[in-house]
Amino acid sequence: MASKPADPARRIQGTPRVIVTRALVPSVQERMAQLFDCRFNESDTPLSREELIEAMRDCDVLVPTVTDRIDAEMLEAGGERMRLIASFGAGTDHLDLAAAAKRKITVTNTPSVFTEDTADLAMALIIGVPRRMREGIALVRRGEWSGWAPTAMLGRKLAGKVLGIVGMGRIGQAVAYRAKAFGLDIVYHNRKRQPEAVERMFGATYVDTLGELLETADILTLHCPSNPQSHHMIDRQAIGRMKAGACLINTARGPIVDEAALLEALESGQVGGAALDVFSEEPPPAQSPLIAHERVICTPHLGASTEQAQVNVAVAVAEQVRDYLLHGLVQNAVNVPSLPAEILEEVRPYLVLAEKLGRFQGQLATGRIDEVN
Repeated sequence: MASKPADPARRIQGTPRVIVTRALVPSVQERMAQLFDCRFNESDTPLSREELIEAMRDCDVLVPTVTDRIDAEMLEAGGERMRLIASFGAGTDHLDLAAAAKRKITVTNTPSVFTEDTADLAMALIIGVPRRMREGIALVRRGEWSGWAPTAMLGRKLAGKVLGIVGMGRIGQAVAYRAKAFGLDIVYHNRKRQPEAVERMFGATYVDTLGELLETADILTLHCPSNPQSHHMIDRQAIGRMKAGACLINTARGPIVDEAALLEALESGQVGGAALDVFSEEPPPAQSPLIAHERVICTPHLGASTEQAQVNVAVAVAEQVRDYLLHGLVQNAVNVPSLPAEILEEVRPYLVLAEKLGRFQGQLATGRIDEVN
């Protein structure tokens, strides 16, 4: 999706500077360096808060990743130069979108680039937890496996079980597509119900409330964004409503799960097993009892970690930066309204006119403008 053209009053003079906070694939870095005055983080270590602020003061476009938390105070301290934050990835919970919009800084993301890769990992974990893969691997590595036996390491089959999906967006649907092939029954909860055609495609059943989903699912998988509404969505009370022995999979964002409550439920048997690719603190403490628990599979935020995904997202970000700086187009804006590119060309003159009229009216108004009719 493309949004309105860049503000003519804020056009960049000279060669635009782009600062990328982490190392990208070499071919993309090389191409970006040909187009712009680029600064890359060759050490690929996360920038400190002070380093991010300094970067914002020194660039026209910042390309941060999920490891870069940028709040209102940092944006204020970053000065007036930066015009665009082209976030590397789909998630934007690490950025203060409202504060950026207030300072007329456009924020973009790269939706759908990681969809298939994250869904692949989620499906692997959905299989791995009920089949007790972590316990089995550990048993073999300790040299304690005494050979196959009819009652040894018994897990649970997938076919016929209920997979509860929290968040039926791109990734949730990609997981449903995979899960259907394993004979899982799909039940989901989403802010808005999906069209009947989507439900029919996956054989999915919608439930109105999260509580109903918790009570139904044998395996619960999370694919919702991290925001104030979803913070600790899976807390002690929610876990208490889950089926005894149900499994929990989180490849979304760590803060969605109350990790202390999850550990208690694992110890009591209320949760039969869990798989976590994301954590409230990343990396998690080395001595975390949750990480050490024998029925928890832990992976180091691998959802998007494929060569193809990293190339694709890097190319997508580079194209966003190019379109913004060279053509004034904003692709996949998340803090300003967006329009399809084909419609944008038709309405562009009206957008410019509306902006000028708004500025004119703002000078005439004696008080705050609350509504435009």
